[in-house]
Amino acid sequence: MPRRVLGMSLLEMLLVLALIAGIAVLGIAAFGGGWQGIQLRSSAKAVAAQLRYTRALAISTGTPQRFLIDPASHRWSAPNGRKGEIPDSVRVTFIGAREVQPRRGEGAIVFFEDGASTGGRVQLAARKAAWNIDVAWLTGEIRMRRGEVAP
Repeated sequence: MPRRVLGMSLLEMLLVLALIAGIAVLGIAAFGGGWQGIQLRSSAKAVAAQLRYTRALAISTGTPQRFLIDPASHRWSAPNGRKGEIPDSVRVTFIGAREVQPRRGEGAIVFFEDGASTGGRVQLAARKAAWNIDVAWLTGEIRMRRGEVAP
């Protein structure tokens, strides 16, 4: 008489794993601000990465480089044809040196060959959450941290 092996089938294990993954996704969406929160954080990371790229390029080439942001159109551009868009659901605010602004309402941060910059802040906000991307003028250091939503 053949012996029966007790345990779970592969199908049962896959079903349990799918349920756990579904619950995890719902939990992350509920506690992390949902899809809008994911868009906000990924947009902030993208802007910070492009600012770091612009700074590194200025240092490596020995020539000043410019990062541009247009809060009204939700667009940014960096050297070497790098461009991006920020979702319309995310509010964009820029504070920086007026002397390097290309046009009224647009912002620019210039990085110099020694790593220093004109400095500034890009704030991305959605609902009650915000991320500040700060650029120090003296060192050109880029920091991303949670911010307060401006009224």
